[in-house]
Amino acid sequence: MDYQVLLYYCYASIEDPAQFRDEHHQLCLALDLRGRIIVAAEGLNGTVSGTAAHCVAYMAAVKADPRFGALEFKVDAAAGHTFQKLHVRVKPEIVHSSLAHLKPQEKTGQHLSPQEFRALKDRGDVVVVDVRSDYEYNLGRFRNAVTLDMENFRDFPARVEQLKQFKDKKILTYCTGGVKCEKASAYLLEQGFENVYQLHGGIIKYGIEAGGEDFDGKCYVFDNRVAVDVNRVNPRVISRCCVCREPSARLIDCANPQCNAYMAQCESCGDVMQGACSEACAAHPAKRPYDGTGAYPKASNHYQPAQGLASYKG
Repeated sequence: MDYQVLLYYCYASIEDPAQFRDEHHQLCLALDLRGRIIVAAEGLNGTVSGTAAHCVAYMAAVKADPRFGALEFKVDAAAGHTFQKLHVRVKPEIVHSSLAHLKPQEKTGQHLSPQEFRALKDRGDVVVVDVRSDYEYNLGRFRNAVTLDMENFRDFPARVEQLKQFKDKKILTYCTGGVKCEKASAYLLEQGFENVYQLHGGIIKYGIEAGGEDFDGKCYVFDNRVAVDVNRVNPRVISRCCVCREPSARLIDCANPQCNAYMAQCESCGDVMQGACSEACAAHPAKRPYDGTGAYPKASNHYQPAQGLASYKG
């Protein structure tokens, strides 16, 4: 059976996020979808997996709501569910940013289609800025992009000082699916940057519509696939094994659950270190058995998706 992964977001006013959350959870249950969905007063943000037919039905149901008329789904094929569980949660923001006062639906950077982004990104009057976290851009990023050494997107305002040297240039921001760029570009405008743009639909849409040209490495994704190929034009590996420092696009979790670092590790070093990032983690008493994959999904044999709704209501 064919499966799909849907990545999407929309900044739109939701007056009663808790009620919307309950109703949306029921919709996902009815369609046997799994994934992570965030509901906030400012909008909706999610990644879900399901059969192709159920994903089509879900997209139609979401788009039927006038509040989400501008929402665009990024659709990718999958061999099966890329999540083991369903979580639909109410949070203060649809992406934790420390920029809750911004309203991207009212003012944000100019959207560029993947084709427009590709045409502009290498010009001398342009600076391409990656607004993702360090573990993401270390795995893959656009060639010559400026990175900001962030552990989390909420660090972005503190890093903007690094970009002030580029105030006379066009700033092109990008992220995985576009949701972070909406607030990042809005914040840059608030800080006095005048020519601010964003890659509409993010890296994922760029890969689908522009072949991923000049995106080096792999794109980190927030599901069980961990990382996906984007570039079908001129791909190359930029991440290096954390042990031997040879090029490796193989991303795993450290076998020590108290470390759990995302890291690139080649198969050879994975065998030697048994999936650990260091000698200390390899010797840690809590270290998990290594099966060669470096993936440690939680057991879900007894998962009952409706429990998420019950537990939310208390």
